[in-house]
Amino acid sequence: MAPIFSQVRIVVRGGGDLGSGVVYRLHRAGFPVAVLELPQPLFVRRGVAYGAAVYEGSITVDGVTARLVERVEAAADVWMAGEVPVLIDPAGATLAEWQPTVIVDARMAKHPLDTRLDDAPLVVALGPGFEAGVHCHAVVETNRGHYLGRVYWQGHAEPDTGIPGQMNGVAALRVLRAPVGGFVRPLRSIGDTVRAGDIVAEVDGQPVTAQFDGVVRGLIHPSVAVSAGLKIGDIDPRAKVDHCFTISEKSLAVGGGVLEAVLASPAVRHRLGLLPGAANAT
Repeated sequence: MAPIFSQVRIVVRGGGDLGSGVVYRLHRAGFPVAVLELPQPLFVRRGVAYGAAVYEGSITVDGVTARLVERVEAAADVWMAGEVPVLIDPAGATLAEWQPTVIVDARMAKHPLDTRLDDAPLVVALGPGFEAGVHCHAVVETNRGHYLGRVYWQGHAEPDTGIPGQMNGVAALRVLRAPVGGFVRPLRSIGDTVRAGDIVAEVDGQPVTAQFDGVVRGLIHPSVAVSAGLKIGDIDPRAKVDHCFTISEKSLAVGGGVLEAVLASPAVRHRLGLLPGAANAT
């Protein structure tokens, strides 16, 4: 079935956990959404990342399937099947072919990369490092707390703290980092229960251990070469296995902010024929 709002194509750059919340909200609302990804994505929450289609060929999260495609032309069939196309294109070289009405920068680099205000009629960026009116039209808050999911049409999101949000009173210790450079050899899988001191993975023979009891919520793909200090995993102290494979409340809140920005945008409303004199707009 074709998307309801087929005249408004949306490209999301980055299919990690936050980007996937955006993709899910937009897809379920009826927009044709495509994801652009790295050849080897660095995200750890692979169980809830539509970008994991790069590794798996396809992935289904919360009833929505993302499928890897090799060219833009293949997206039409994927959309007709009610799915989300994922294309390897880290530089955005295919953006002109997509002709998107909306671009969402969900790469969470914490600083501007190559996103520009004139990339599309509406450009939305997630989190810190972007200023609305300079790098994009709107910024969506990604920091947990009172402002999570809020849309800023002026200014910027809260600055990056460098500290993960707390879960059951645990913050920085949730994150597993590579002790040395090399390749990760996982000894546990996403969704496994672990206890403090358990070895979750090894990097070049060096152990990476859980610091508390919980569930392995994320692990980087073992094909990725990692550098010392890179985030390679995530332990969730709430110990709920289904949280590892369903989109989080944070990602859904951010996705809701993007959906608000899309539907509030005059450029999108014009394309949908919702503004006076817009019926024949292209």
